[in-house]
Amino acid sequence: MAPRVVQSEIRAMTAECDRIGGVNLAQGVCDTEVPAAVMEGAMQAMRDGHNIYTRMDGIARLRRAIAGKVAETHGLDPDPEHEVLVASGATGAFHAAAMALLNPGDEVLVFEPFYGYHANTLRSMGAKAVAVAMQEPEGEQEWLLDLGAVRAAITPRTRAMMLNTPSNPAGKVFTRAEVEGLAEIAVEFDLFIFTDEIYEHFIYGGAEHVSPAMLKGMQERTILMSGFSKTFSVTGWRVGYVVADAKWMGAINYFHDLLYVCAPAPFQHGCAAGVEKLGKTFYARLAVEHEEKRGMLADALRVAGMRPHVPDGAYYILASTDKLGGLLDGKTAAEKARSLLAKTGVAAVAGTAFFAVGSGRGEDLLRFCFAKKDEDLMEACRRLEALS
Repeated sequence: MAPRVVQSEIRAMTAECDRIGGVNLAQGVCDTEVPAAVMEGAMQAMRDGHNIYTRMDGIARLRRAIAGKVAETHGLDPDPEHEVLVASGATGAFHAAAMALLNPGDEVLVFEPFYGYHANTLRSMGAKAVAVAMQEPEGEQEWLLDLGAVRAAITPRTRAMMLNTPSNPAGKVFTRAEVEGLAEIAVEFDLFIFTDEIYEHFIYGGAEHVSPAMLKGMQERTILMSGFSKTFSVTGWRVGYVVADAKWMGAINYFHDLLYVCAPAPFQHGCAAGVEKLGKTFYARLAVEHEEKRGMLADALRVAGMRPHVPDGAYYILASTDKLGGLLDGKTAAEKARSLLAKTGVAAVAGTAFFAVGSGRGEDLLRFCFAKKDEDLMEACRRLEALS
């Protein structure tokens, strides 16, 4: 029997938003412009005949580009022949890695609020996602990780932890001290750390992106996953990657080949062109542009009567509705999201989609995505402010 799939709440809100012609801040579709180098790279690849299967771990050009990028951003030196896999998105990367390294009954710690795909991917293969609750901030600041709670959640069946930084849905950027603490626990209990770093370039203010793989002695037990969907605004292309020790990569490659065969060939070339041609200036501008969008949406949510938890990374805002009253008073999170859509034409996602079933958490939260074209985000903000 298929597990309960809470992630479908995002798809349900997107479908309803499309039906009424609203502004979709529910799904992280990232509909900003695709960089010209990326688009032209894919189009040229199609014209050049790169339209058939690639090697199961991806084209050499992109594997080399990924290795170079990780060397620059993480200080690592992966072998592009044996330690890099071009995957069918970061979700495909996680699915293949989990199938390769986990067995049914294994437990994996996920930090709550968590991304539904992570938990449901684990459930789909008979592993167990064990939620470790982070402390919701009283004001607008970051969610707090309790390393004592992490340690207390470990059992003899614990095999790994899933670290999403910056995180979806909270936008939390795990601090160096937190990542070092998790690394110490992983070494002590001989755990893998799966890292989803898809939002690594969406960092704001003085926050710092720290991957466990960057820490001394952690490269062997870290399964680093990321991709280009968000950075290049190509969520429909499905091009991600895994960087891992060669001893694990053979099995990860096998399961990725079994599930997906390969990532789309011309899109691999497009992403390679992007990595090769777009440097630090591009990534810095990306962060600045989205920090401005973050401020625009946070301001609108405050005017509407909600309390945004302003994120240090990614492009989502979890907003508390506990003081809004009126339209949303006394409703569940799912009912609040639908009432807000009916009233304003703005789609958000119920906070309960990101918490363990039965936990009772997230009922006063809604998640909003701000990775939108400015004109669409401005329209959404105008509609939300009209609630005041």
